[in-house]
Amino acid sequence: MIARVLSIAGSDSGGGAGIQADIKTITMLGGHAMTAVTALTAQNTCGVTKVTPVEPDMVAAQIDACAQDIGIDAIKIGMLGSPAIAAVVADRLERLGVPVVFDPVMIATSGSVLADTATIAAFERLMKIATLTTPNVPELAALGGDAALDALGIAYLAKGGDAEGDDVIDRLVIPGAQARVWTAPRIVTRHTHGTGCTLSSAIATRLGEGASLERAVEDARAFVRAALLAAPGLGRGHGPLGHAAIRDFQSPVSNA
Repeated sequence: MIARVLSIAGSDSGGGAGIQADIKTITMLGGHAMTAVTALTAQNTCGVTKVTPVEPDMVAAQIDACAQDIGIDAIKIGMLGSPAIAAVVADRLERLGVPVVFDPVMIATSGSVLADTATIAAFERLMKIATLTTPNVPELAALGGDAALDALGIAYLAKGGDAEGDDVIDRLVIPGAQARVWTAPRIVTRHTHGTGCTLSSAIATRLGEGASLERAVEDARAFVRAALLAAPGLGRGHGPLGHAAIRDFQSPVSNA
């Protein structure tokens, strides 16, 4: 059986982030991608022009449909769209008992706001359910910083792609353990749309295969870096990654 991975996230009409990036990532890493769409967005590499949240009961119905037939080995959560959707997702996840990777999406790569204050306030419940939360620099600040997340007693990956400097530093914090830090040279490119979505869905796929959290993060980071280097150069703004151009990517997990 291959890993059955459910992405709960918004769609991206430009194909660079959200559900579309998740499907590409999960598929390229050998998993079976399923979706529960939380919002429809009109966007491209230059920005988001319109967002329409899906009704919460429809989000719940999508999750139930996947769980009741195909089954779920891991879940990735991205853009939620509203506090009501966040609540219904949390209700379902508490019953499923599978690894969950929560990417607390608040702002698109283009700078467009994708979560209002009330939705962000609903994130705490999901962070407590999640196996791992993956905030970038501004998201970590909006969530109260390291002190707030440490107080919750949760595992989180503090991503450093939005920080300054020649190196990208990612820090995995697991309660009761020493933090694991990865440092790598920054890949200088404007084609970074969907990096967070790709990373979180890659981690979820590896967790669904049975990898440890640290190994899943390490493998996912390698996948994202390969996709950044293979970006096809599409669009006038922040272009998509090159998921489909890395068919020869070899997973440390699958080779272990």
